[in-house]
Amino acid sequence: MSEEPLGILRVHVKRGINLAIRDATTSDPYVVVTLGHQKLKTRVINNNCNPVWNEQLTLSIKDVSEPIRLTVFDKDRFSGDDKMGDAEIEMRPFLEAHQMELDFQKLPNGCAIKRIRPGRTNCLAEESSITWSNGKIKQDMILRLKNVECGEVEIMLEWTDGPGCKGLGREGSKKTPWMPTKRLD
Repeated sequence: MSEEPLGILRVHVKRGINLAIRDATTSDPYVVVTLGHQKLKTRVINNNCNPVWNEQLTLSIKDVSEPIRLTVFDKDRFSGDDKMGDAEIEMRPFLEAHQMELDFQKLPNGCAIKRIRPGRTNCLAEESSITWSNGKIKQDMILRLKNVECGEVEIMLEWTDGPGCKGLGREGSKKTPWMPTKRLD
């Protein structure tokens, strides 16, 4: 019997920026997003190191502590696809924004709820804003790819409490069921 999900996470894969060359003069990139046993991918954009995918991938979230990985590959016709870098999507700030005790409906459209700076614990290439937009909490981010000489991927996250989902809950307490307790040893 499967545990019911907390919600649905839409990962809007917008574009790649200055991706690594893996063929003679260019690459044929596509993005794979994985979470546990879920694995989704964008279409291949041929001969382009600055591709625009503009695709929405949908993940069912059951465990918020499980990492979401984004990997870029170069499609090869006659051999295995070449890896063009990877990044981990840091979900905690995005999920914490959902727990804030704000009346979101009273916020103006496009209002920034929280800003996250790049650091050693995330793959952000620049500051990322979590905003209230068109009745939803969204986060735009540019991820700097690791394990490669260059490249970034622009994405946008959007959370939805789908049918049959538990939701993140906003009971008015700082400690929520999905947030693990930190030990202060």
